[in-house]
Amino acid sequence: MTAALGAAAGLLLGCLLAIPLAENRLKTYMERVALQDEASLNEARSLLDTLRHSASPACSDTDLNNLRELVYRSDYLKDAGRIRGGRIECSATAGRPARPIGEFKAGQAQADGSLIYSNLAPVRDQSLRRTGIQHGDVFVVFGSHLPEPGGRLPIRWAIDPYQAGTPASSNEASSAPASDQATDEVALHGSTIVASHCSPIMSNCVIASLDVDDARRGESAVIGGTTLACGIAGVFVGIILCRARRRSLSLHQQLRHALAHEKLQVAYQPIVNMTNGKIVGAEALARWTRPDGVSVSPGEFIKTAEEHGFIGSVTNLVLRRALKEFREVLKDHPDFRLNINIAAADLMDPRFLPMIAEAIQKANVRPRSLTFEVTETSAANHEDALESIRELRRMGFGISIDDFGTGYSNLSYLLCLSADSIKIDKAFTRTIGTDAVTVCILPQIISMARTLNLAVVVEGIEVSRQADYFPTDMRIYGQGWLYGRPVPAREFFSLLGVTVDQPSVTASPEAAEIPSGWRQLMRGFGTAMFQ
Repeated sequence: MTAALGAAAGLLLGCLLAIPLAENRLKTYMERVALQDEASLNEARSLLDTLRHSASPACSDTDLNNLRELVYRSDYLKDAGRIRGGRIECSATAGRPARPIGEFKAGQAQADGSLIYSNLAPVRDQSLRRTGIQHGDVFVVFGSHLPEPGGRLPIRWAIDPYQAGTPASSNEASSAPASDQATDEVALHGSTIVASHCSPIMSNCVIASLDVDDARRGESAVIGGTTLACGIAGVFVGIILCRARRRSLSLHQQLRHALAHEKLQVAYQPIVNMTNGKIVGAEALARWTRPDGVSVSPGEFIKTAEEHGFIGSVTNLVLRRALKEFREVLKDHPDFRLNINIAAADLMDPRFLPMIAEAIQKANVRPRSLTFEVTETSAANHEDALESIRELRRMGFGISIDDFGTGYSNLSYLLCLSADSIKIDKAFTRTIGTDAVTVCILPQIISMARTLNLAVVVEGIEVSRQADYFPTDMRIYGQGWLYGRPVPAREFFSLLGVTVDQPSVTASPEAAEIPSGWRQLMRGFGTAMFQ
């Protein structure tokens, strides 16, 4: 299908290109005509000047021989001679007639005093463009046949008389310019392309024309080339689209299979109190490695689940797995918080709240031990989603606004969401210590949180200067590689310095290992917290 569409587009493109290409060929032909006119005029003026300064008596044998030799040796000169009062007294072709030939009527005088004749001609050849110039008592007649158009296009041409200010007609309509300067035009008139070259000096207009259908037939190679090229491009586009669709379908199907067999893993990233350095919570993050060993990025498979309408299954799996692995920790350490990400579709799903309640009851975990992270835009303009968030708060769960600063970020919206904490997006954290304009937003966010008595979690902390930027006189927590990367549950428990009996869970290849130095440091934080 894409190949056929590409070929059709190529055919259309070729047909469209044929017209400007044909116009360009006509323009090129007229340029050749103009160059020939210029060359013949230059030669005529040069020979006219030579005759004016001739020392031979006018119309003498010597003068006539000189005239004939100049005409014979020139490229464009057809006749030359002496003229008085519009009557030819002698010329190279007429010799010395018994009585003067004429009288001929001259046109408008030129700036140099020369006169132009349109009917001063020694031969009767309609295909010959000719004109005469008189200066003093000397005249020359010059001209040339039109150059052959050449090429594969059937260009038709005609020579029309030039009349200033009046149309010059041929088989196609055109207009001659009312000017002393030669002018060229190329235009499309109906189904015919017409090009004209009008020269007051030559006293005529050359009209070349070409039918649009003939132009397209003449440019068949171009049309065929664009059709073939676009057809081939369509084939490649089709292959790419098919592969993308096949891969998307495959990813979709594999993800559903992985969810059905609970093959997704969950990694946990520490959340640390930045005032005393203690681990106070963890964010549960879904990880997936396909059977072929390829790790799929969370952004990719989460987007796929959202697009195909089963993101709720991902949330369900992560929640159940996190409660199963952290049940003992949440029971023994009531101040520890486990953060779970939920999507907009979860909030709109009537099955979501009952699923949460059932999972909490089955795990026998207090609601206050869980915090659900929602993005600012997930509940925008959806009253059902807002009501779900309010119900979660009534049930005792914590609500954290994820990626804060990238959405609505206003006081009324925060109050409407009933949030108890906000997470500053890592895009703002990266600007600390730089000249980025967005760094000035951070103090405003912190001030807003302080005013509303909200806890703040700063994402993406990777170096100490970023951690040192934030105040210590409020509830502020850090999350990022400086404090630890996402790791499996067993690894996380070793950081906390606690031992938890749980079923074996396959570690996610996506979860990165924490360097040993950080592991010892975090273990110290965990031990201090739970003493």
